[in-house]
Amino acid sequence: MTIDFILNGEDVLVKTEAERRLIDILRGSFSLLGAKAGCLTGSCGACSVIFNGMVTQACLIPAFRIRGSEIITIEGFSLTDEYQDIVRGFFNAGIENCGYCDTGKIFAVEALLSRNLQPTRGEALAAFNGIKCRCTEPEKLADAVMAIADKRQRRSYGRGA
Repeated sequence: MTIDFILNGEDVLVKTEAERRLIDILRGSFSLLGAKAGCLTGSCGACSVIFNGMVTQACLIPAFRIRGSEIITIEGFSLTDEYQDIVRGFFNAGIENCGYCDTGKIFAVEALLSRNLQPTRGEALAAFNGIKCRCTEPEKLADAVMAIADKRQRRSYGRGA
């Protein structure tokens, strides 16, 4: 079947089987390797993408569901100011990323801050519940989220970044 959708702001077509997973399409057909095929059960977060505005696990989405949808991968998201805020926030908090769980952590932060610019520390910690991460201490992640939230709040209220 031929499926049309928007990928990182571009109209694309892919010829594939209806049951093929989005993660396999992204990696195999478009050479977008930022999302990792980790657990393939939706429980590790390594294959996170933004699917129609919601952070979703690409390993759980069959090809037939992507027709007419909009998908943003970490490669597309990396071109945004929001991505830069998150990466800088991680760096400033002393987070050294391993390359495996980065996409999930970045999209977890974005999902939280896109709906709540003033999260509590508990909410910041809970944002990573669906991410299997062995490379970063949860407290450092929470520190980063709080700093990123503060930066975005100042920017949204015109007090600089």
